[in-house]
Amino acid sequence: MNGPDPASPAPARSSASGPGRDRARPPGQERNQSASLRRALAVLEYVRDHASAGQGLSLSRLAEALGLSKSTVLRLTVPLVEARLLERDRRSGAYRLGHGTLRLGQAYLSTLDLRTVAAEETRELMREVRETVHLVVYDPPYVVYIDKVENEAAVRMASRIGSRAPLYCTAVGKAILAWQPEEVVEETVAAGMPALTRYTITDPVRLRAELTRIRQRGYAVDDRENEPEVRCVAAGIFRHDDSVTAAVSVSGLTSRITAARVRELGPLVAGTALRISRKLGSQR
Repeated sequence: MNGPDPASPAPARSSASGPGRDRARPPGQERNQSASLRRALAVLEYVRDHASAGQGLSLSRLAEALGLSKSTVLRLTVPLVEARLLERDRRSGAYRLGHGTLRLGQAYLSTLDLRTVAAEETRELMREVRETVHLVVYDPPYVVYIDKVENEAAVRMASRIGSRAPLYCTAVGKAILAWQPEEVVEETVAAGMPALTRYTITDPVRLRAELTRIRQRGYAVDDRENEPEVRCVAAGIFRHDDSVTAAVSVSGLTSRITAARVRELGPLVAGTALRISRKLGSQR
């Protein structure tokens, strides 16, 4: 039996991958696919931002707005429609968001934990202002403290995680109350507004005026209303449906948080609340 001829060239290996294996793509092809994905996402985002209720966007408008040809937009929308991220009206041909986007949003929201979402922002705020930062949630007719980030170099606040505080005389409470329906404000007033310090607002007219100012400037102030020597600055946190059920605050002794410093802290706290809100799906 003759063996293989050593002088014969070895059989060439097939460059094709075996079944079930991915083939290496040329760099140019990967770049093209990446560019197509970015353009498809741009189409989806434009529909999200500009399609009004009950009325979609035409192919012509999408092409003009995005600087693409109609054929390109049509090609980009095919997989989006198949994934139910976009829907196209059979009669008019107009595009609007599909119910697949709702499922994605619900899946995202179901994974959110307020403390986890806010953790980076509250810690950054504490490092910036060097005061205690609180995170609270609305538990009518109170707020409940669910997180506290302390500046170890400052005097510690007496608040503790799990404790409750009234709405009407705390910055976090008023920051939430300012965005509640009128019936909630009425219930708060009807429940009583006893003075906890000589600075506590106990007049319903004054409280309503204060809530109006909070909505206008974007943050609330507790000027020794809950504790005699403590000032707090807080802002409401908006959810994806733009309801306010949480707030973040900066608290400290009046010797450190002066009236002038309150005006500096207000925009910082409001900015932190806004960033947390956007992580929760708010469009504000």
